[in-house]
Amino acid sequence: MKDGNVVKGIKFLNLQGVGSPPDMASNYEAQGADEIVFLDISASHEGRKTLLDVVERTANQLFVPLTVGGGVRDRDDMRAALNAGADKVSINTVAVQHPEIITQCADDFGSQCVVVAIDAKRTGASWNVYTHGGRKEVGLDVVEWAVRAEKLGAGEILLTSMDADGTKDGYDLELTDAVARNVNIPVIASGGCGNVEHIYDVLTQTKAEAALAASIFHYNELTVGQVKSYLRKRGVPVR
Repeated sequence: MKDGNVVKGIKFLNLQGVGSPPDMASNYEAQGADEIVFLDISASHEGRKTLLDVVERTANQLFVPLTVGGGVRDRDDMRAALNAGADKVSINTVAVQHPEIITQCADDFGSQCVVVAIDAKRTGASWNVYTHGGRKEVGLDVVEWAVRAEKLGAGEILLTSMDADGTKDGYDLELTDAVARNVNIPVIASGGCGNVEHIYDVLTQTKAEAALAASIFHYNELTVGQVKSYLRKRGVPVR
């Protein structure tokens, strides 16, 4: 989300508006989505909080879990997002700047509510962590940070490949597997999905437990139901 609207870009750039968050979330739930993820990608960069009114309007009409991220700066912000109807809260920038917040929020709300989002970009043979909506490289190794985040109390990792984001060329399987093999909490693969085979690949060739996709659904190329049907036929357990 940006400015209260759903947007989509390529490698975090050239964002285009694609619709209303509550309306699109309801549509995806009707299609069979297991979870909806809202990421307010400009909140941290602009130094403001998540747009809680959008979260509340969406949560009021959803029955599947809703994960919300962007602009969370402390425990009070996480509490506000949960009170607005979020089931989980994703943190990235504040988690890197103040890692103790992961433990504080896990203690207050339970690890199951705390999702650490990692925006990763390849540098040579490894990947570096970026914050502020992919604008700032912070000198952290992605795998090492994921391992530390788990130890601090994170319940899930939302792992986005900035190199693959919006390209529709497929998930970064090497990145995803490197992280998923080194942690014991669920890893959600994100960035690069262009077709149903990409989802099959990331769920069978890596240890990721879930796949996040945007473009293929936002532009009505596939429905969630079509993806699930394909995965079932290929032997992948889905709800």
